[in-house]
Amino acid sequence: MPRYIDDAQRDAIQDRRASWRWRSEWPTWLVIVAVHGGWFAVAVNARTLGLPVALVLLTVLSCWYMSLQHELLHGHPTRWPFINMLFGIAPLAVWFPYAVYRDSHLRHHDEAHLTVPGRDPESYYVTPEQWANAGALLRGAIAARNTFAGRMLIGPWFSIAASWREAAQALATRQWRIVASWAAHVTMLAALAWWLDARCGIPWRALIFGVGYASLALASVRSFHEHRAAHDERERTVINEAAWPWRLLFLNNNYHAVHHDLPGVPWYALGDVYEERRDAYRAGNGGFVVRGYGEWLTRHAFAQAVSPVHPFAGDADVQASARIRPVRRDIGTMQSPSA
Repeated sequence: MPRYIDDAQRDAIQDRRASWRWRSEWPTWLVIVAVHGGWFAVAVNARTLGLPVALVLLTVLSCWYMSLQHELLHGHPTRWPFINMLFGIAPLAVWFPYAVYRDSHLRHHDEAHLTVPGRDPESYYVTPEQWANAGALLRGAIAARNTFAGRMLIGPWFSIAASWREAAQALATRQWRIVASWAAHVTMLAALAWWLDARCGIPWRALIFGVGYASLALASVRSFHEHRAAHDERERTVINEAAWPWRLLFLNNNYHAVHHDLPGVPWYALGDVYEERRDAYRAGNGGFVVRGYGEWLTRHAFAQAVSPVHPFAGDADVQASARIRPVRRDIGTMQSPSA
């Protein structure tokens, strides 16, 4: 169940669900049109804009597209996952199949294992054993990844390598649904790369590295120190009071503690929920609050935000919690549905 809202807040959210904005989901539909329309408008006009300008614009739009994919997998703008998937399946962000990202991210919402390496697929920590077995070069890279500059520069390589390793494992273990997702993604990516080269004058290398890698680096701004290791689950997730351009680019996912508390609340309502319960969220997450991404840059440009080694990854309580079936809180009803 939600951890920060009271009965009055629950009623207010339920009232909002009856509003035209929530019933129509028009803000999300508007983002869908803006992202897809903007991406292909920039692509077909790349020669007029010039390749450097086009690549910068496509990078921003691809990053925005990843934020949209996150919204789609959480049940917006429709209640039908297949329909939502159709708006997020195009390889505009290059590297990851939508279905693979969806399944991985939903596992990330298992709050009992949030940040725990091997349990949380989006953890930036390693276990003591992994650290001990890593060579000096890999240790340096893992440590650098926990700096702001390192997260942007080399962080995407870690994500890409992990996804390729999982794809290879899926093929080796005959997990055909995952293999099919990758096959469809690679096929669409090849078609997109051919079209961009032939029609728009954008070489495939520019798509892969000038857009795909760069958009992952830009998205790393949001994910930097988004979670921290803490025994209290409520204190593991940040609230970033970012400026509106970042909020729009990341679709308010900077209010990350609110999103993890109510993962089904649509992006355009997260700010309202936070402002109405601001003190409760700030107190409940142990003061894990930052005043914008510039603060992270200032404090951790070249300094680690945290140690790479998870401080209690092997604790008995964490191992015991692994046997507890995760509960995902539904956003629309705010109930805990049976899996």
